[in-house]
Formats: sequence, C-alpha cells, structure tokens
Amino acid sequence: MDLKKVNAPTTTETYDRNAIDAPTENIYEAISVISRRAEQINTEIRKELIDKLEEFATYNDSLEEIFENKEQIEVSKFYERLPKPHALAVQEWLNDKVYFRNTQDDTQE
Repeated sequence: MDLKKVNAPTTTETYDRNAIDAPTENIYEAISVISRRAEQINTEIRKELIDKLEEFATYNDSLEEIFENKEQIEVSKFYERLPKPHALAVQEWLNDKVYFRNTQDDTQE
C-alpha cells in the first residue's frame, strides 16, 4: 500500500448508509468487512513504522542522554498525519477495492 497516494479523509466524515451497505445489502456485514480490513491496514502500517524506526535504534547500555534524531521525528510525524486505518478501509470499500465473500453461501451450495 502506497501511503503517500491515499486520498482518504483525515477528519470525521459522514457517509451515505446506502452506499456502504450496497455490496452486501446488510449494513452489519459491510461494517464487519470494513473493520477487518481496517485491522489489516493497521497491522501493515504498524509493521512498516516499526521497521523504519528500527533503523534509528541505538542499543547502548549506558545511561547517557538520548539525543533527538531529526529523521526519526520526521518519520513519526508522517505517520501521525496519515488517515486512520478505518478511514482507509472505508475508502477502499467505497472504491470496490476490498474482496469479500460470504462463507455461509459457499457451504449451502
């Protein structure tokens, strides 16, 4: 996922309920799919952030004063300004970029 090219809102936004539940025809199922996708996005972002911050980690056993690393601060600020994972998941859902299937339909056939 390219986080620099996302166009999800960074503030609270009201969505049309009918647009959200249109693919599943069930608002609760749609919200369930969106929340699971948001968890996946959150995991990806957290892993990426930890990997980038590991580059700046220093492993000293001394109690010296820790110096502020400007690059580390910039990386942290970039991730703080990103839209929240649930906003990204809703944006993907509305743009039909989320694959989902109903497993109950598969077992009945």
